[in-house]
Amino acid sequence: MVRKYLVGIALLTVIAISGCSAANKETTAEANTSKAPAAETAADTEAASDVLEIEFWHALESQYQETLNRVVGEFNDSHDSIVIKPMYIGNYTALNEAIVSANAANTNLPGVAMANIPYVTAYGAGGLCEDLGPYIQRDGFEIDDFGEGLIQAAKYEDVQVALPFLVSTEVVYYNRDLLNELGLQIPKTWDEIPSFLEKASDISADGKTNRYGMVFPGWITWYYEPFFINNGVQLVTAEGKTDLASEHSVKLVSDLKDWTKKGYSYLATGEDAASVMRQNFIDGKALSVIYTSSLYDTIVDSCNFDVGMDWLPGGKTKEQVLGGNVLFLPAKNDQKVKDASWEFLSYLMSKDVNMIWASESGYLPTRKSVQETDEGKAFLAQKPEFQIIFDNLDIITPGIQRTDWSQVSTTWRNWMDEIIQEDLDVETALKEMEVEINEILSGS
Repeated sequence: MVRKYLVGIALLTVIAISGCSAANKETTAEANTSKAPAAETAADTEAASDVLEIEFWHALESQYQETLNRVVGEFNDSHDSIVIKPMYIGNYTALNEAIVSANAANTNLPGVAMANIPYVTAYGAGGLCEDLGPYIQRDGFEIDDFGEGLIQAAKYEDVQVALPFLVSTEVVYYNRDLLNELGLQIPKTWDEIPSFLEKASDISADGKTNRYGMVFPGWITWYYEPFFINNGVQLVTAEGKTDLASEHSVKLVSDLKDWTKKGYSYLATGEDAASVMRQNFIDGKALSVIYTSSLYDTIVDSCNFDVGMDWLPGGKTKEQVLGGNVLFLPAKNDQKVKDASWEFLSYLMSKDVNMIWASESGYLPTRKSVQETDEGKAFLAQKPEFQIIFDNLDIITPGIQRTDWSQVSTTWRNWMDEIIQEDLDVETALKEMEVEINEILSGS
């Protein structure tokens, strides 16, 4: 669910010349051989040639570099025969293009690679990922310690082709000071939202909104998918069609449109939608916003009031959708490389490393058992708001896993924006949208 960007020629050049991801570590003999006996130099060269250099391709930006370098450094210090080289390729789209290109060329593949969760299905279908099942079984890796939704998000046709790494889910951030002052609580269901918005919003006599009760992101559908899923809408039915024009869907979209007209809320779309929404919350112009749990630290550090975090208002169910990334092993590497790469991948999945990332990045702890560790207890003492996520790990779902979902999602997003911003008739517009989406789902 990411926007597509063009990848510059310079990036492709860097990828093309980056070198083999698992090349044997090269050594250069010193010009002055009198400093070491020939036999000793030969032995050193032979030992160095046994060291595997494994590239780890990722999309982690500069704010994560300190943590990444420390985690990788600790692995390298504890392994004599493996050296990990982390390589920032670009955003998820650029990383995807680099991986697909290297796989097609069957050269310069990394040993371990990161991928945004929506790419898992396409990678699995294309045979790009190694089946991790044999490694998990051989080493007794505790796969069941992950939430069920996390496990499923990294599978393709019941094959474990990846493992969840830095993941997040949707949450409600709210101004706890103001919420308490108004004597309100974050609504638990969609049907409770209208009453909440009426009291939480501040509308002046001339109809101008001074404070929104709640803001809904609209730049990707990931943020509002749970509202539809939990209120009786089947995004894709068993017959491979969409239910997005059903009466349940009409009600949800009509509500959003009505709240926007009244000034209680808005669907955040367009250029800089995320930064504008964040700033509205920071400035007290929105009592609450729907956003990603991965930015908890950023939100808290930016606000001069007490920030609360809660689960999204649900319906008959209260499922949410997983966001973030997974790690996988490219299948075309030789077995020696894949074994060494698995060693690093499983290290990154360990409880200790998982808690380092959770504490320093804002991403979720992925292992259920970390709650019982000293590190997990310290994490919750520092960030008690995350208890709500710990309590619901098993109902964070992988979302729709189809190779055409990105196109469907884009179509849905554009129609939602148009319905609300251009005041289209909801039922008529959704029926037109349904036809368009069903054509995508049918492959026509």
